[in-house]
Formats: sequence, C-alpha cells, structure tokens
Amino acid sequence: MNKLYHGHASMTGGPKGEKLAFAFGAQFVEVRVHALTGEIRAPRALGAFAAGRIMNPRTAASQLMGGIIWGLSSALHEATEIDERTARYVNTNLADYLIPVNADIQSVEVLFVPETDNWINPLGVKGLGELGNVGVNAAVANAIFHATGKRVRDLPIRLETLLA
Repeated sequence: MNKLYHGHASMTGGPKGEKLAFAFGAQFVEVRVHALTGEIRAPRALGAFAAGRIMNPRTAASQLMGGIIWGLSSALHEATEIDERTARYVNTNLADYLIPVNADIQSVEVLFVPETDNWINPLGVKGLGELGNVGVNAAVANAIFHATGKRVRDLPIRLETLLA
C-alpha cells in the first residue's frame, strides 16, 4: 500500500479503504441508424464528470467537449488505412483523414458533478486529461447495439459492419 494512504483507513474508495485520486466520467450517446443504408448518425452526446474543483469551467467544458467529439470520431470515422500493395499509409493528412463535422453531431453537452476533495491536494483539483474521450467508443457501440441488435467490437464502426 502506498505510504500516502497510511492513517486514512476510514476514507473509502479502494478495496482496503484507500482514497481514490481520480476524476470520473460517464458518457451517453444517442445514435440513429438508417434501416436500409446502415448510415449512422449521432445527433446528441452528453458527458457527466466529477473532477474535484473545476478551476476554469469554460476551458474544462471545452476540453471535455472536444474529447467527446474525438471519441465519436474514433468510434465512427478514424482508421489508419494501409495500401496492402505498397504497405504505405493512404490517409497521411487531414485532407484524407475522416473526422466529424457539424453534420455528424448537433448537440454535445458537458455536465460537472459537484465534488469537493481537499484530501487529494489543497485546492481539490483533479486532472481531466483525456477523460472526455474514454467512454465514448463504448457508449456509441452500445447505442448501436440497442438500435440494431448487432454487437460491434471493432472500431471504427462502418456501414459494411452493420450490413454484413
């Protein structure tokens, strides 16, 4: 056990009463899958995050919103395409790399769950990092499963996968 946690056995979080020092988030995505073409649209996404004291809510929300959009991109668009004949990357620039645009998602909402944690540091601040991205792939795949009944475990989720 880390020496930092000695003497804090009454605090809960870990299996032996350790204090957890992480930010947490949950992402939710609404998808629409066209019955004939298999086209996937994600009109709405929401993320709820507990990250201690938020020093700058505007920039934190912007970072998390960007992470949610990045996760949607990862789930539905992003793939490294390799030419099998030459073993070279086909999409080596942003002109050829698929990323989401406004037509791909109309609403992204970020909620902060109030959390006070002065034990972790004097300001009660926790890192956000890439927290906005972490659960989006699973949220998209689960929403597609609920819409179609088809469980997809490979990313990106493409039309070919749904129509197969």
